[in-house]
Amino acid sequence: MKGPGGMDLEAIRRGAETPVRATLETLDSAANDLAEAFVDDPLFDWFMRADARRTAARHRFFRVVLREAAFQDGVIERPAGGGAAAIWIPSEGLGPQPLHREIRALPMLLNASGLGRFGRLLQLREAMDKRHPTDRPHDYLWFLGVHPDAQGAGVGSRLLASKTARLDAAGRAGFLETATPRNLPLYGRHGFKIITEFRPAEGAPLIWGMWRDPE
Repeated sequence: MKGPGGMDLEAIRRGAETPVRATLETLDSAANDLAEAFVDDPLFDWFMRADARRTAARHRFFRVVLREAAFQDGVIERPAGGGAAAIWIPSEGLGPQPLHREIRALPMLLNASGLGRFGRLLQLREAMDKRHPTDRPHDYLWFLGVHPDAQGAGVGSRLLASKTARLDAAGRAGFLETATPRNLPLYGRHGFKIITEFRPAEGAPLIWGMWRDPE
């Protein structure tokens, strides 16, 4: 079965059931999948620059995030052939970042938001940090995205099922945020429950924080 862009959906579905870790050689492919997946995400629409450079800035955002943070601090899982990606960060690796990493990330963040919306990005970060649970070890789902050409085939659900099975085996909790209402039933089916909801600023999208205890 082929998707709209010629992707082999059946292969992607099977790959999502037994995902592999992204390597340095596949980071850009994973970043592209995430950048395309988040093209209509409410939060990205709110804080990303609103000019003709938005698409390129979103792709750069994910390339830098994967190379400078996710690859070093967590695990990037994806079907072997691509088409989707999930970034999980152990809570032990969260918290304030070294100054040199903050400085390296600044040009990318400014490029992503543009000067006019940089304040929104700072408000978002502060609000999310304030509400992130810190009283119990867990794995944090930073990003989960499926390329538009592979959406609607259960790929994201399979990636989640694979990870939550391993969380259960390890007796470990999980946490995520989403600002996309249609994602709530998906995460709910995999055991995540809403524990907080907030807006980072007036006029910003509503964000739901969801926690999952191991089963």
